[in-house]
Amino acid sequence: MKLSKRVETLTPSTTLAITAKAKELKQQGINVISFGAGEPDYNTPEHIIEVAYQSMKDGQTKYTPAAGLPELRKAICAKLKADNNLQYEVANVCVCSGAKHALYNIFQVICNPGDEVIIPIPFWVSYPEQVKLASAVPVYVEGIESNLFKITAEQLGASITDKTKALILNSPSNPSGTVYSKEELEAIAAVCVEKDILVISDEIYEKLVYDGTEHVSIASLNDEIFKRTLVVNGVSKPYSMTGWRIGYVAGDKEIINAIIDLSSHSTSNPTTMAQWATLEAITGTQEPLNEMVLEFDKRRKAMVDLLNQIDGISCAMPTGAFYAYANVQELLTDDVKTADAWAAKLLEEANVAVIPGSAFGSDIHIRLSYATSMKNIEAGIQRIKEYVEASNK
Repeated sequence: MKLSKRVETLTPSTTLAITAKAKELKQQGINVISFGAGEPDYNTPEHIIEVAYQSMKDGQTKYTPAAGLPELRKAICAKLKADNNLQYEVANVCVCSGAKHALYNIFQVICNPGDEVIIPIPFWVSYPEQVKLASAVPVYVEGIESNLFKITAEQLGASITDKTKALILNSPSNPSGTVYSKEELEAIAAVCVEKDILVISDEIYEKLVYDGTEHVSIASLNDEIFKRTLVVNGVSKPYSMTGWRIGYVAGDKEIINAIIDLSSHSTSNPTTMAQWATLEAITGTQEPLNEMVLEFDKRRKAMVDLLNQIDGISCAMPTGAFYAYANVQELLTDDVKTADAWAAKLLEEANVAVIPGSAFGSDIHIRLSYATSMKNIEAGIQRIKEYVEASNK
């Protein structure tokens, strides 16, 4: 059977390949330490679980509007006002089956064949694939490591053509953990307004910031950029609700209405009881989140400090998310030429799983998640150190 051309353009997921190999080794009884997780290692807070359970007991098991529960959309508006100084009406918000689904829907409704979408490198693995699925063209702009992997307004301006439809901005970033400052965002916003392009602002890691870093939504800077920005967020990362699959997008009513129409013909609505759980996550106690951030902060410092003690590895201290993005270029050889090959040998010989940078647009970096125990961090990086020292002999 011949598949559609759109799926033939997709690149297999490096993340899934490494994860599958790690699981295979574990099933063989091998003690694998994995730093691949893109989700918190905490369970969903109990008060959120209880609300979901009670909602089902109360009969909340039927369809909701395609855009989501009115109560939840109203709560999202209140959250965006309180946390981000963004003033939206309920009609400006659509709840989706995860932030990934929100992003997918955005590209489907804004892109035509041949449109260009600017994607900074390093990027989250699904951005290019979702752009291609919308028959648009990814245009890559490299964030320089010395600038903590952030692109500049000058780089952005130079990459815009008459085919450019949008810029994807992910702050805090997966995989680098970098956070754009207000001043950097103001410069980028000025270019987007001048060139009249959309900004898709993926803010899913908004709550996971450290060292007094301030998360600023680019949409909050002025009225002109506000009109051009689609804000994407959700509960997966801050409330450890990755499996609940609830995210949302807020923005221009015309675009939101198109997303609602698309959702009505694809998912019908996000899972009902998960929406009630999300309402509790947003409006209920934030103490579990605060405790998780404190613990992630400790792990972040430990992981980066340990990585930088290994000859040949360098890693900037991330200020957001729960990833360390390490440079392994000095460890590459004629036999092991890329981070992919290096990560494969690390898994095979040291039983440590990391995600190679090709998943994010780089051949010389690896991503490690510190959403795992301190015990795993210390043991896993010790294995990496021993592997590197043995390889250098």
